[in-house]
Amino acid sequence: MQVSIVIGNPNPGGRTTRLAEAAAKHAVETLGASDHATIELIELATVADRLFRWEDEELAALNQSVANSQLIIPACPVYKASYTGLLKAFLDRYGNNGLAGTVALPVMMGAAPHHALAVETHFRPLLIELGATVPTRGLYVLESQMDDLDAVVGSFMETAGPLLARAIGG
Repeated sequence: MQVSIVIGNPNPGGRTTRLAEAAAKHAVETLGASDHATIELIELATVADRLFRWEDEELAALNQSVANSQLIIPACPVYKASYTGLLKAFLDRYGNNGLAGTVALPVMMGAAPHHALAVETHFRPLLIELGATVPTRGLYVLESQMDDLDAVVGSFMETAGPLLARAIGG
């Protein structure tokens, strides 16, 4: 099983990355794929200066790798009540149905509860527009929950895990 984590945070290696990695770990465990999953971490901040070079071979390979994944976990902090431009620029490299055949779990982190619907109202529709199957609601985690990250993601996965498994076919 191939899992791609795509981090749309301009600051690589931060809380958003930890959140997405926890989501991937719990998803893989829930799917019973711990012993045969490959998890690829893509920090878009490391390629940000090249996102608009359409002929970039490394970015084309990253896009293809994500499109070939069974599960993608795109993650970003809430910026201006939506996803980051960094993540949008990467996803804009896909054509219509460019993510068809993938299952996506959108993940967002925010400072306040009033942005919790950003994952549903902005992020989820973008993934669906690109052809991804999004069988669960997205995961929104408050920065203040980071100390309890394992419990928060584990609780979310109790409901989301079976839906992901059904969508992936496991």
